[in-house]
Amino acid sequence: MQALSTPVSLTRLFLVFLKIGSVLYGSGYVLLAFLRADLVERLGWLSDQQLIDAIAIGQFTPGPVFTTATFIGYLVGSWPGAIVATIAIFLPSFVFVALSNPLIPRLRRSPWFGALLDGVNVASLGLMGGVAWQLGRVSVIDIPTLVIAMVAALLLLRYKINSAWLVLGGALSGVAIYSI
Repeated sequence: MQALSTPVSLTRLFLVFLKIGSVLYGSGYVLLAFLRADLVERLGWLSDQQLIDAIAIGQFTPGPVFTTATFIGYLVGSWPGAIVATIAIFLPSFVFVALSNPLIPRLRRSPWFGALLDGVNVASLGLMGGVAWQLGRVSVIDIPTLVIAMVAALLLLRYKINSAWLVLGGALSGVAIYSI
């Protein structure tokens, strides 16, 4: 594990994940951009490789991608960190849904607000693409990892294989290739 550039406290961990949970919109995959910006670049709590491992765990375990927050909380703060990160990442969504649920259908019919939501959706896709590129550069380090990435992309795009199977297949391929 890398040396932490900013000390980890449960309060700071809670606030980081509360902020991420508050500004996250769209797919859980947008989470990756925020995690990398805060936990790798700004705070130095994780390396890119640790973030990739956390994402893989979040993909492989049942439930939403947000379970990545639980794993990261555990990495940086053991069991208390896992609990704090999980509560903090989910808390804003419960509050926002309760407050906005009656308003969203009416707002979506507004041409201005509908366009705003469409723009946010497109920006979310851009964030996901940018993070995929950055993490791909860290993950695809040689010919075997390039082949695994290309096969996984083909299976995902052409055959719509569930991401959990892709992660499992990638893990088994990595073990088979690198234990030779």
